[in-house]
Amino acid sequence: MGWTFKLHGGIAAALSAALLALAALTWVPGALPLFEPQWTVAVAFVPAFLICVAAIGRMILASGDKHALWQAFRCLPGRVQAGLGALAVAGVVIVAIHAAGSEPGRLQDAEKSDGRYYAFDPGPDTRGTVEISKSEYLALLPEGRRTFIAIPGVLLAAASCAVLTAGELRRADRGVAAR
Repeated sequence: MGWTFKLHGGIAAALSAALLALAALTWVPGALPLFEPQWTVAVAFVPAFLICVAAIGRMILASGDKHALWQAFRCLPGRVQAGLGALAVAGVVIVAIHAAGSEPGRLQDAEKSDGRYYAFDPGPDTRGTVEISKSEYLALLPEGRRTFIAIPGVLLAAASCAVLTAGELRRADRGVAAR
């Protein structure tokens, strides 16, 4: 496998691990000022989008059928397979726990506008945006960002898996062509 595949896959896996760790940090009690600004969502999605587009391009260029892709993935070292699997499972678990923990009457999507704090109340009687206190806003903020940080982490884990599989498939194709 070429070094560019290893670099691309490694960067995607490292960013995935960092984003999933940040998403898990949202459960730590206490106010983390990291989650207040909106830049955390942009910093999570922009690299994930670019890396995923490049990974899809590499998978298209590798152009193997499902069986060949599976065989190429199985040729990756066991530690790499385990690491990619752990990242994917951790991301899915974080998203699933967040989805299961969102109660039907609970406030969501905290935002700040004109010095006042608002959240969406999905309750059947009060459905709509309601004004909340600053302490409620600070409590809701990390929870609202969790999904927007975990989903790019899962996408980056999948991109890393795709790039490394495409690199392995390309290496195998070159080995067959050289014979």
